[in-house]
Amino acid sequence: MPGSSTKAARRQYGFWYRLAAAIGKPPLFLLTKRDWRGYENFPQSGGFITAVNHNSYLDPLVYGHFQYDSGRPARFLGKAGLFKVPVIGRILHGAGQIPVYRGSTDAAHAFRAAVEAVNAGECVTFYPEGTLTRDPGLWPMTAKTGVARVALMTGAPVIPVAQWGAHEIIPRYAKGGRGDRRFKPFPRHTVQVVAGPPVDLSAFQGKEINGPLLREATEAIMDGITALLEELRGEKAPPVRYDVQRAAAEQRKEREAGR
Repeated sequence: MPGSSTKAARRQYGFWYRLAAAIGKPPLFLLTKRDWRGYENFPQSGGFITAVNHNSYLDPLVYGHFQYDSGRPARFLGKAGLFKVPVIGRILHGAGQIPVYRGSTDAAHAFRAAVEAVNAGECVTFYPEGTLTRDPGLWPMTAKTGVARVALMTGAPVIPVAQWGAHEIIPRYAKGGRGDRRFKPFPRHTVQVVAGPPVDLSAFQGKEINGPLLREATEAIMDGITALLEELRGEKAPPVRYDVQRAAAEQRKEREAGR
């Protein structure tokens, strides 16, 4: 756990951030047992990025708890729709979280805000996959390149983070693919979160930022997350990362072949 420098960093938390913690932490204490590691990999000063896997609707609360206790407040990138929800939206705005407007002319705003936050010495948290993983085994799938773009634009360290266990409380999807969420609060489940050393992005720095470079850097970040998750789960991930577009194309071929 962080030492005396953590206490100094915690003074950065504002009213809305503390309010979110006051609302979110009690139910998590009730529902979970916690196995948290890797705080020593968080920089004690200066801007940095955390990149986290995503396999449960409960992940943001679990990781938010982990991040809060690190003493370094984070600004999360979240779907813009959440910021329109009464009360929740007010808290998110007040706590300085960053809305992501997908598929619109405002889509670049999130990355500008993230770059500004990192350059100002803050921590910004990305879920690089952009949504819950579609991998059948809940392994990290192919990711979007926003996290790599912000990392290369700022030169800030990227801390990979793996979390596991929240899916036992709120599974990704119910059996049958209906998309409903089965809440299984008891018995209490252990949620594991581990932060690793910064991803080595030196091979990508100082070069023109383009699509191929961003994809390579993103893969390096996802490799770091996957390696940590392998340690938590005690098993190896599939050799090829699940890709939504590739899977959809294969399904189309199967349907066409069956006609």
